[in-house]
Amino acid sequence: MLTPLEIENKKFSKQMVNGYSVEEVDDFLDELTAEYEKLYKENSEYRTKVEDLDENLAKYKTIENTLQSTLLMAQSTAEEVKNVAKQQAEQIILDAQSAAKQAVDTLDQQILLKKKELEDAQKQFDVYKAKMESLLISQLEILKEINKE
Repeated sequence: MLTPLEIENKKFSKQMVNGYSVEEVDDFLDELTAEYEKLYKENSEYRTKVEDLDENLAKYKTIENTLQSTLLMAQSTAEEVKNVAKQQAEQIILDAQSAAKQAVDTLDQQILLKKKELEDAQKQFDVYKAKMESLLISQLEILKEINKE
């Protein structure tokens, strides 16, 4: 690509016969140089902007990739936390069921023990009652003997 300086410094050989007007060529070259310089600067600015935009695009793509990775990791972690929570809930239920079964078994044992104690107490009461009856009968017999005499 030609630079504005190269256009400005361009020299043409002069012809004597049927040549171009030097003044018109110089005026045209000056005008062309000014326009070309303006376009050259704009092109340079646009190239700089494109480079900046390309850099920003690369940064944003990196950020996008990072965000996607983070999102995937967050989803994975959420699933893992959900699974762990489910396992913990199941374990809590199993532990509660086990504790309830153990409590029921303990209460059943205590009920059986109390029933046995009640049976033993009833037997002792029956033995005591029989002894008392026997004592009362023997006392009654003694009283009858005393009354006969």
